[in-house]
Amino acid sequence: MIKVQDLKAWALGGLIALAFALHCGPVSAGPKETLVVAGGCFWCVEADFEKVPGVISAVSGYTGGTVKNPTYKQVVRGGTGHYEAVKITYDAGRVSREKLLQMFLRSVDPTDAGGQFCDRGKSYRTAIFVSDKAEEAVAQKVKAAAQSSLGQKIVTPVLPLKAFYPAEAYHQDYYKSTELVITRAGPKRKSSAYKFYRDACGRDQRVKQLWGSSAPFAG
Repeated sequence: MIKVQDLKAWALGGLIALAFALHCGPVSAGPKETLVVAGGCFWCVEADFEKVPGVISAVSGYTGGTVKNPTYKQVVRGGTGHYEAVKITYDAGRVSREKLLQMFLRSVDPTDAGGQFCDRGKSYRTAIFVSDKAEEAVAQKVKAAAQSSLGQKIVTPVLPLKAFYPAEAYHQDYYKSTELVITRAGPKRKSSAYKFYRDACGRDQRVKQLWGSSAPFAG
């Protein structure tokens, strides 16, 4: 026969185990939110932000223009009004919009109104896109603080978010793809071609020159 004392001990043990599991279990995920930014080559922005804890995904695409479902060739040729942009989906319980924007402005040259690094033209300009007044207030706050820290005028605009069109499949996760492509330096895996491009374009060098130790991604 099971004694009352044994039942009490088992019940107490179960409660302790449950409390321990609740205390040590994973923290509940926060709400998923999105942030759309343009920072020149979308390969680079995607590669940077997919490394950030709390970021769920980063998708290369186009936004800001008037042409529906644009192609890469249309966008870089000009006339669509679109920027090369990245949609960042993140866990707001782990990383804030403000933090992501702080990192974004310190990962680009926000003083350049004509493009970014070796990529010139309207589609390569920087921008922050917002959906409402609250998002605009956060963006303007971060921009003002970054400008004060940099000591130079930041020309990156804060713009209303329009439709976002994902780029072609071959542009997604370009920085880590093992697929072979033909480059000026011969056949290379996309990951190697990306690294070659980023180094040759001087992206990290310029970012470090501007932001120094506060640049979050420049190695």
